[in-house]
Amino acid sequence: MVKIVEKQVQLDFPLGHHLHCLIAQIPNRLQRRDHLFTLVDAEEQWRLVRSVLDLVAEGSGNLKRLHFLMFPETSVPLSRFDDLLNIIDERFRPNTVTMFGLEQIRLEQYRALLRRFEEDNAEALDCVERDIDSGDILGMPVNWCCIAIKERDGRLRVFLEAKTHPFRGEEFLDKDHDLYRGRHFYLFRAQPACFNFMTVICLDYLYRDLYSSNIKQIIDHADRLFFTMRQSLDALFVIQCNPKPEHRSYREVLSGFYGEFLEDTPGVRETVTVFGNCSDESEIEGVRCQSCYGVSFVVISARHKMSPFQDREFASDDFEGAPVCRLRFGTGTRLYYFNLPLYHELDPRSSRVPLKVHSVLRWTDDAGWVKVGDGEGQVL
Repeated sequence: MVKIVEKQVQLDFPLGHHLHCLIAQIPNRLQRRDHLFTLVDAEEQWRLVRSVLDLVAEGSGNLKRLHFLMFPETSVPLSRFDDLLNIIDERFRPNTVTMFGLEQIRLEQYRALLRRFEEDNAEALDCVERDIDSGDILGMPVNWCCIAIKERDGRLRVFLEAKTHPFRGEEFLDKDHDLYRGRHFYLFRAQPACFNFMTVICLDYLYRDLYSSNIKQIIDHADRLFFTMRQSLDALFVIQCNPKPEHRSYREVLSGFYGEFLEDTPGVRETVTVFGNCSDESEIEGVRCQSCYGVSFVVISARHKMSPFQDREFASDDFEGAPVCRLRFGTGTRLYYFNLPLYHELDPRSSRVPLKVHSVLRWTDDAGWVKVGDGEGQVL
């Protein structure tokens, strides 16, 4: 069973006002080397990641109000891990959460990183040490992510998570080279904002077997928060590198998550679920598809009011009849900047829409990130 570890963090989000999130839907070009998925051109990838970090640090437009920044899984070069943390520490504003996936590493390296950041990852390190004590597994690949939180006083905290369930490209006939399965999720409880959020990696949202389910663990934990403290899970972030972002399994789990088909779920009733994927320029060795990446999206309960809408860069729908409202983005290399809606159900003001897209930016070789104008892009 995956362990949910609660962490208290100091984030002074504005009370009674919506928060802001930026999805960096950038391409991943991965190849397999010694049973690890690594970036084909790490320096080129870092230049693209760095361009997003610089944009956020400069705070052009209303990016000064950014609270959550998402990169896809396996999108950050391992060699630039410290560089990324230094930029966040030195240039990002307080009360900023940055979530990003890194190149795969060996379990031995992952344990060393947990030890390096043991102050924030003691429970995760304990889970890994118990696994290592049970067998010779230090060489197993680890698909992992980092949640870097710059608190209100400027202190940088670094939390690490390992993916709990692999896709088909990460599993091997040779058991020693199979993907290590993470044993924990973090649930961050931000004070004084009283905002609770989690980050998981792609298929962690779907993982089910006969006896347990990651997503049910999350729902049950959020329900306990509701029944004991009248708090709930406010946001769930899912970072992806997914060639099937709209697979039927996601729709089914979202339907159960928001539809209360099996049990009452007040702890996640008003959760905003954000899926951040890589763009359609992605290429993964061993995974064949054509223009099948992208489609990052945001989901809220159907209790909110959001009418169907169609634009060249985004659209709203109910995910083929699911009990949700969904804001669905396109497939290209883009930055999507939007708000996380406040807690409320149907608003009597007919003009009120809970989700707002503040801006969409596209990448150009000459000018870097520029706003997408009217008439650009392909209709969804």
